[in-house]
Amino acid sequence: MKSTHRALGAAAFVAMALAAPGVQAATWGASSPATASCSASNLFASWTYGRYGFNNDVWSPCSGVAAGAQTIWANTNSDWGVWSDQPNTGGIKSYPHISYTVNRTISSLSQLSSTISAVTPSGGAWASTFDVWVGNNAHEIMLWLNYTGTAGGCGNVKPISYNWTAQGCAIPVYTNVNVGGSTWNVYRGTNGANMVYSFLRTSKTNNTTIDVLAILNYLKNRGWMADLVVGDVQYGFEITSSSGGMNFGSKNFSVTAK
Repeated sequence: MKSTHRALGAAAFVAMALAAPGVQAATWGASSPATASCSASNLFASWTYGRYGFNNDVWSPCSGVAAGAQTIWANTNSDWGVWSDQPNTGGIKSYPHISYTVNRTISSLSQLSSTISAVTPSGGAWASTFDVWVGNNAHEIMLWLNYTGTAGGCGNVKPISYNWTAQGCAIPVYTNVNVGGSTWNVYRGTNGANMVYSFLRTSKTNNTTIDVLAILNYLKNRGWMADLVVGDVQYGFEITSSSGGMNFGSKNFSVTAK
């Protein structure tokens, strides 16, 4: 079951990016070890750059699943990345991410959009995804842009869903929904702590601009959410496995909220 990816108050580690294969020297960096302990160093190491925050977010040891080593680094909101060596075992291990706090109701916004260019590996099991928190974290909206599973809810990474096929694939509530500048398959379910709405882009991409407000209004118009306060808009890499160490990069990330 997926964690809510919240920053859980871990101490920041501000230094040059630590040595790991493929990790470049950067303004800030933090490394967490391979561990099964929730108290291991730098699992939730964080850093702030202007309106943006970063978090290493290796949360699986706090849910009883051992994680591999991971190093996050950042220069600015438009230049950051992570090297992650997650074992080829079940369960999501981490969600290294950048965040932007909106803290406004849906109806008070005239624009909420975000741009991203990403670099992702060819192997492993992962999703490059936005995570939008609404209503004091009661609602989680995931926007999967690129991922190693299928848009039909199968493969080695799958969205949270109320309904599943006999073959173990998540069943979408709606398919080929055109909203927010892309076409998606939409899934609905709960992780036990909050509602989760997963939008899987039917055509995978590493480069796009998302009209987040249009997606929030879509959910509101469906009656799935009220006119609630939008908390954080996060973007990062939800990593299940990256055995041997893999690099993920985020370029040109920005959020516009008006």
